[in-house]
Amino acid sequence: MATPGDLSVKEMLLGVDSTVEEEYASQSKLLQEFTDIPNIDKAWIFKSDEDNASQAMFSISQSNLLANKKRTHILSSHISTKSDDSMSFQWAPFPVEITSASAIIPSPSGSKLLVIKNQENDSPTLFEIWGPSQLQKEIHVPKSVHGSVFADGWFEGISWDSNETLIAYVAEEQSPAKPTFDDLGYLKEGSPKKDCGSWKGQGDWEEDWGETYAGKRQPALFVIDVVSGSVHGVKGISKSLSVGQVIWAPTTKSSHRYLIFVGWSLDFGSRQAVRKLGIKYCYNRPCALYAVRVPLAESVVDVQKDKGDSSEDLAALVKLTEGISSAFFPRFSPDGRSLVFLSARSAVDTGAHWATNSLHRIDWPADGNPQSAINAVDVVPVTMSANDGCFPGLYSSNFVSEPWLSDGRTMIFSSIWRSTQVIISVDVLSGNVARISPADSLSSWDVLALDGDKILSVSSSPIEPPQIKYGVLVAHTSVQSRLWNWLNVPNPIKNPEKVCSLLASLQFSVLKIPIGETPENLTKGAKQPYEAIFVSSKSMKMGACDPLIVMLHGGPHSVSLTSFSKSLAFLSSLSYSLLIVNYRGSLGFGEEALQSLPGKIGLQDVNDVLKAIDHVVEMGLADSSKVAVLGGSHGGFLTTHLIGQAPDRFCAAAARNPVCNLELMVGTSDIPDWCYTEVYGSVGKDYFTEAPSTEHLHLFYNKSPISHIAKVKTPTIFILGAQDLRVPVSNGLQYARALKEKGVDVKVIVFPNDVHSISRPQSDFESFLNIGVWFKKYLK
Repeated sequence: MATPGDLSVKEMLLGVDSTVEEEYASQSKLLQEFTDIPNIDKAWIFKSDEDNASQAMFSISQSNLLANKKRTHILSSHISTKSDDSMSFQWAPFPVEITSASAIIPSPSGSKLLVIKNQENDSPTLFEIWGPSQLQKEIHVPKSVHGSVFADGWFEGISWDSNETLIAYVAEEQSPAKPTFDDLGYLKEGSPKKDCGSWKGQGDWEEDWGETYAGKRQPALFVIDVVSGSVHGVKGISKSLSVGQVIWAPTTKSSHRYLIFVGWSLDFGSRQAVRKLGIKYCYNRPCALYAVRVPLAESVVDVQKDKGDSSEDLAALVKLTEGISSAFFPRFSPDGRSLVFLSARSAVDTGAHWATNSLHRIDWPADGNPQSAINAVDVVPVTMSANDGCFPGLYSSNFVSEPWLSDGRTMIFSSIWRSTQVIISVDVLSGNVARISPADSLSSWDVLALDGDKILSVSSSPIEPPQIKYGVLVAHTSVQSRLWNWLNVPNPIKNPEKVCSLLASLQFSVLKIPIGETPENLTKGAKQPYEAIFVSSKSMKMGACDPLIVMLHGGPHSVSLTSFSKSLAFLSSLSYSLLIVNYRGSLGFGEEALQSLPGKIGLQDVNDVLKAIDHVVEMGLADSSKVAVLGGSHGGFLTTHLIGQAPDRFCAAAARNPVCNLELMVGTSDIPDWCYTEVYGSVGKDYFTEAPSTEHLHLFYNKSPISHIAKVKTPTIFILGAQDLRVPVSNGLQYARALKEKGVDVKVIVFPNDVHSISRPQSDFESFLNIGVWFKKYLK
């Protein structure tokens, strides 16, 4: 046995031997190459003074590891149509870095640009209004008016009015007054305060919306006057509503203007909730569209003077989607006659945190004065089951700000279609849905912006970094049979040569996995094959298969797409094959397949993964003796279930913020209702309580990976975020400690400032570096 004196200082400090140290050094250099690949996040189109030309502005981000934050820059391009109908992109020679910008919103005409900067601590929020060549105005909004502006894509709502003089937006409401104390005790309001010797108390604790919203106050609606610089809170909105996604209603000759927004209340249908449940990634929170009247003469009210909800104020608020349990992402048609929105009522009604969406339309009153009795028309209903190749239903997580073609009735947006993301068109009058990104493409596509009847998009695959594409509508085709020509845009982003070389040696395919024998009570959709994305080297090495990593997404109602992932591409480049399984319950396969999983977690999903592994082994694509498994959240639930239920199948495992013990999670998570729904099925939402019975706790334990821990022998690395509210760190730590107690080889890394996603640049880097080294240790 080695004594402490046998170890070098470096080995003692690092806790690793020299071989492992060399592996860390080698893999970290490669991972750095992948980390440097930029992401194309957003784009905006501006009309040019030239005919058949426009200007594009791209928001591109890149990880800044040393600063541990994302670096964002803007890159511009001039787009022109040549005489032969081909397109030309002329890129600016250099990008411009945007520092501290929380949101960038062009005005409707494109002549102004709003840049919002949320400041830290007690510094004011900055609103910068930019013109074509200079800063036109800078408005400082102190914390006494409101907190940070929401710019996270969910509560976010920042909208210019048509005159470009007012901007509506969502921000944290004012901080409530807190008690003050000194050495004599409590100081009443108005009491003389000493220059020193007093302190502010905490006051009442306030509920927030959970994961990623910890410490954030209620989202509320504000309007800023660009001309005067005044900022006001909008009257008439109940304090019980959390607001988001605000847009201006069309201008009419009426003396009133209306704002349309999404409102989330604590009224969960049959009962009043006692708390805000986590809302991040959770579409099953009831919400509705509201219209609030904003009289032109007194469009806003000073926040400092607005003290309550008078009946007169609330009379100005109209609930537009009465009778629909979910309504979000509102968009008006160009002529202002239709208000279109998505609904996640299947998620709300069943309790699944995400399910198949539906699309609806409200015919907006000609006089511009909305009523609560407005009828909502179903444009695209929920798809229950779809045959192979057919439209599987709507699964969209956002719309661009202007998603309309020039006919004013056709929307363009991205939606999940089995294991890919595609671009679809929807005629909001007829309900006709068409897939318009190339049908023969296995890559995933996302809409960035519309340029008239042209589409600026980005495409990527597991072996291809993001590439800009430009969709042109082919002339002389009918509305029913529109054809699109997709052009490759010269990529302004130069990816590292080593990365390009490694990716060029890889290939991928989408495999259909039959479920085998099916119980009689399964629905049609649940009997259909599910899918797995298989990534491998183009060349076999001496007839042997590369070691296989089985990758499992969370949710469970999420999906792994055929899009580029830097971390998974890094693992592929280490001479591993990847099997990325979209087990039944994933998005993109119809509602029946999705709803087949709640009530059967830990059984149906586990069996689906094992069948997928057997499938690639039988095809000769993998060696059953060299398999590892990696998953996060519910994927971590599956990872730890698999090493317990099939202890001889896996050489190594990695779990990121895994669900290991539902009995523990139900009392500590921001989404305890998730435990009930996934364990009991749709009836679980009726069982949900903050005080689980012993019967419930017993079933939660039996459905959990920890119930199989006595059989586990697979070396496992745990990656945990200490600030995770979704699956608190105690879940992973308990399981890891229990494995150590059994003598299983375990490694635990806890990131003290990370939440559920563990997405901070340094944390993400260190996570996958350690996973890569861990797998190399046990798979090679």
